Amino acid sequence: MKCVKNNKTAVIERVSDKEAHNMVGTTALTWSYVAKSEWKAATRKVKAVEVVKENEAESETVAEKQLKRKKGVKNEKAK
Repeated sequence: MKCVKNNKTAVIERVSDKEAHNMVGTTALTWSYVAKSEWKAATRKVKAVEVVKENEAESETVAEKQLKRKKGVKNEKAK
């Protein structure tokens, strides 16, 4: 299977190897090969990735965590 793109209409199709060879070879500069990733991007929805930032003020250093363990104080977030 190959992915071919129509340069005039920007339509991307997935066709067999023989059909793609005929399309690209016989029709002068109308069809061209494209990467499968480009076909995937055109036919499927792209998943949005959410970036989650931790609040720097809430994060504890390793030394602070060790002190809490020694003192026997439970984490305040667990309440």
